[in-house]
Amino acid sequence: MQSEPNTGNRASRPQSAGTASANPASGFREVLSSFRDWWGHEVTGTVDQVAVIEKRRAECQLSARYLLMVSMSAGIAILGLLQGSAAVVIGAMLLSPLMDPIMGVGFALAVGDYKWLRQSGKSLAVGTIFAILFTALVVFFSPLQTITSEIAARTRPSLLDLGVAIFSSIAGAYAMIRGREGTIVGVAIATALMPPLAVVGFGLATLNGTVFWGALFLFITNLTAIALTATAMARGYGFSTSLSEKQTRMQALLIFGAFVVLAIPLFLSLRQIVWESTATRQARNAVEEVFVGRATVSQMEPSFDAEPLQISATVFTPEIIGDAEGRAEQLLSRRLGRPVDVTLTQLRVGTGAQAAEEAQLTQARAQERAAREQAEDIADRLALLAGVPVDEVTVDRDRRRALVTARPLEGATLAAYAELERRIDALEPEWDIRLTPPLRPLSQATFDLVEGEEDEPDTYALSTQGTQAVQLAAWAQSRVGVPIAISGPTDAVAAVRNAFSHHNIAVQAETTGNGYGPVTLEWAAGGTNR
Repeated sequence: MQSEPNTGNRASRPQSAGTASANPASGFREVLSSFRDWWGHEVTGTVDQVAVIEKRRAECQLSARYLLMVSMSAGIAILGLLQGSAAVVIGAMLLSPLMDPIMGVGFALAVGDYKWLRQSGKSLAVGTIFAILFTALVVFFSPLQTITSEIAARTRPSLLDLGVAIFSSIAGAYAMIRGREGTIVGVAIATALMPPLAVVGFGLATLNGTVFWGALFLFITNLTAIALTATAMARGYGFSTSLSEKQTRMQALLIFGAFVVLAIPLFLSLRQIVWESTATRQARNAVEEVFVGRATVSQMEPSFDAEPLQISATVFTPEIIGDAEGRAEQLLSRRLGRPVDVTLTQLRVGTGAQAAEEAQLTQARAQERAAREQAEDIADRLALLAGVPVDEVTVDRDRRRALVTARPLEGATLAAYAELERRIDALEPEWDIRLTPPLRPLSQATFDLVEGEEDEPDTYALSTQGTQAVQLAAWAQSRVGVPIAISGPTDAVAAVRNAFSHHNIAVQAETTGNGYGPVTLEWAAGGTNR
């Protein structure tokens, strides 16, 4: 009789356990259902989808105003990048209208309106091309074509840049859906788009493939991330779509796949940036260990592209250590797992932090004074060689560049001006010295007969004199910016054009017959031989 309650208890335990295990799942479903109801009524139900779509569609039109604002924004952005001024770059974002077509692409994908998608894509493509060409034109005519820190920062995209684009797009899409878009949202979107687009133009104008492709990859990454994030936001807010359920699932899968494809190379780039930062910190620590923590490391400059890795630094120390470089190289090579070449400049100072700080200030003042004196000396020499007042010499100490336009000198040829620039440039190897000559007649390019081997025909190639004439003309064109026109027999003109292509210079050609012969080099229409 007593066994029955026990049996009943044993039978009831699995039921209790089953009930208990079912409760969490049931509770989760209730929470999820409540969230869906709240999202449908309180969030998506309060969005005027028709008004949002009509406004987005209207602002994706390709117009003269749109192209003007794109060009002006790009122009301001590239000037800020050339100056290395973040403030000017940010100012350019206030004008950029790129947010409208790119958001149009995102919303058109979400609702499945492919006519709107084509319209937005066309506006975006035309605006992008206009921005690249306009910035390239500005850089081409600019005396400053040095890669600044602002430009360099946009040639190595990483996973962090993808995050910036995603967060910008979330902010922009939310503001547009809720009807709260404004200037600040446009700035957020343009920050991820216009600066890299301007750097693409810089790379095009300077024919720098590393800058061009790096910035283009960053632009495409940001463009894709912003458009797809906008698509996801629009779908999340319940915008009605003409896509079937299968197409919707496929779209979600493609969006996820696109982010994965973008994230892989960006993650690898970020990993390299993190490694370089870690290597720099380890290099500083290794140098401090060599000096037993009694020294102050200043101006550490690593060069990660060199092989072996190059580390140079200035050290303020109370005691000069003779084998400091060798010991630092051993420490770093062991920690980084690759050969390292360390160069240390040791400056002896008193003990204590104050002595090191005073030494740093003294060194900084001395370097500033030396840099100023060097710049003044270069300006004086350039003014003397160019025959102009010293105030007509442009000197940029930060970028170590000096520019001057020479006055016409009696009897001076282009070769003479090129030699003047070469001589002063050789004396200042760390500076970029550019002397713009007056227009002078260009030389002829002549050919030598090259005897072929057995079963090979004889051919013609540029003579030594012709090669020198092409090199001199290419140098002059890079300084004055006036196109070069060549004329002569067809085959000879083709050979000379090919020679100019190695200098990244396009020329205007006119043929006067067949075969080989002397080729005349002249300044094209618009240039004047003086």
